[in-house]
Formats: sequence, C-alpha cells, structure tokens
Amino acid sequence: LRPRGSARRQPRRLLDRGYGPKFKIELFDSTFYLSGLLQNPELRFFVAYCLGADGKRIHPNIFYKDVSLVWRSASHYFSAPGELWIGKGDTRTYTEGGEEMVESIEATTDLPLELQSALEEACRRGRRVRTDEAAIDLVLRRAPRDRIEPYRDFTEPRRRAFANPANRIHGGRRVARFRRAGDPTSLVFARGFEPDFSEGVYESDELVSRLYGGTLRRYRVLSTNRRIQYLFFAAPRHVWIAPPQATTTELSSYGLRTVDAVVDDDLCVPGYEFHFIDEAADPPELFSQIPEGFAGANHPNDPDRADASPWLEKMPVVADFRRLVLGRRSRRGRTS
Repeated sequence: LRPRGSARRQPRRLLDRGYGPKFKIELFDSTFYLSGLLQNPELRFFVAYCLGADGKRIHPNIFYKDVSLVWRSASHYFSAPGELWIGKGDTRTYTEGGEEMVESIEATTDLPLELQSALEEACRRGRRVRTDEAAIDLVLRRAPRDRIEPYRDFTEPRRRAFANPANRIHGGRRVARFRRAGDPTSLVFARGFEPDFSEGVYESDELVSRLYGGTLRRYRVLSTNRRIQYLFFAAPRHVWIAPPQATTTELSSYGLRTVDAVVDDDLCVPGYEFHFIDEAADPPELFSQIPEGFAGANHPNDPDRADASPWLEKMPVVADFRRLVLGRRSRRGRTS
C-alpha cells in the first residue's frame, strides 16, 4: 500500500482511520477499491485504492466529482487556512502578452468514461456521506502554492505512452477543430473520429444535478473508427460534450488513461461555464471560458456562470445528437 501523502510512512493509518474499502470495481487489468463516500466543504469524493496489472502495489487516490459532472483523479494538492486547490493533471505552456504562461490540462485527470456510471452507482448505494477533511492530506502529495505541474509519477506514464507512435491518436493532432475561430458552425472532425450516432451509442445512464435543474442523461458514444469515445450530457435545456478519450486500456497508478485524444477546447464547453467580472484584477476585467459573444444569461443561483447554449446549439454535432439520439429516444417513448 503506497500512499503519496502524509500516510506514506504509515500506510496502515488509512485503514485504521476508517477509509477501508466498501466497493470494488474492475476495469481492464486494474481493480479499484473505494471507501465510503466522503465530503469536505469543496469536494465530494472517495478514497480509491488502485491495484494495477502487476498485482503487487496498491496506490490510494482521491476520486472526486467535478462541477463538470465528470469524476476525476486528483494529481496533487495545495492547502492553506480556508483554501484548497486540487491539482488538475498535466500542463501546457502558451504565450500571452509576451509572457510564458502555464495552465492545467484538466481532461488529463478525467477518469475513464467506462468508470463514470459505476462511480455514480457507488454514490447511490452509499447510505451516508461522511464529513472528512483529513483524507486528502493522507493520500495526496502536497505541493507548494505556486506548483501547477504534477509530479513525475503522474507524467512519466504519459510520456512513455506518447513515445510510442502507435499510441498517438491521429498522430497527436486534434481530431476535432473549428475551421474558423469563434464560429461554432465550422466544427469538423478528422475522418473516422466523428461520433457514430447510428451504431456507436454504447451506454447511457441518469444522474441528478441541481445546477442543471434536475435529472439529466449521459450517453457514451464511440467514434466511427472505434479509436475514441465521447460522453454527451443531455439536461432539460442543455446538451454538451465532455472531453473525449481514447479506447486504449492502459491505466496509470492514478487510474487514468495514459493516451490522449486531442480536440479544440471549445468543443467541450459545459452547459454553464465561468463568465464573470474579476474584481481582483486591476482594473476589474471580464473572465470568461465561453467563446466571445456567445454567453447567455447568468445562472440564477450561481452568478459566476453563464449559459453557454448560444455556442453549443450552433455546433452541428449537437444538432445531430439531438436529432439522432434524443429524437430516437423521444420517438420510442411515444411508441411505448
């Protein structure tokens, strides 16, 4: 048992303090043992013990549900009084105003799409949620305040996988992109990587979200060539797409895929996204993760988020999903 956090010298502390497994999930060559459901002021999560293909080492991780409604595995963390920051995986650099910037690639912490429904089921089966503010420090490596980059045990399996050209989905290039910046109608997919709405809708499930006003459905959809897969969300008023994943089976000790499927970020704008005036800036400025000119009304209960439907509903793939998947479901409902 090899925790990365403060329990690394006394791993037994995790079991002695009540984080023992309640659920077991098997996927590919890995087995995941989940604690009961835990909650702190920022996160709802499991302590997840990952046993890999070698059958020798068990790595505890924090599996948490992000506001995007996708379950993730945290890479590291920082905390201070009244502050908790969860590491969101690998990073990339870019230049802005002549200055080099570093940002997290949050999708690199998204757990396999094949696990998402099982984690929701574990939530439903948990009879009570325990308040806990100790597990994260015991399990995760604590980083300095200014460290965004994950540590080597997170990045190295990804680097090794990328070193093999056979693992590079579409040669490492984007499988979905916009021909014209700021134009949702210009979305195109590389041949074979488009969602297969006729024969590739592999599974669906339901979950409840207060942010989206009730019950919504998720659909896991394979690409035409079966190399990647998509997760579509259908809420009462919104449709959006989570970052797609490869269909490879190698998982790291964090429970994560080591191979990426790269798309234009604007393909995966959620139904409600951050859009607010940042008063901490001097002078105050608009902070938005919705493409410029496409922000709708602010959420009635979360004024920092705005409706991204004006962008989403103009993407051809959303129209196709509504017609070919939701329309088909609606017709079945009327028939029955």
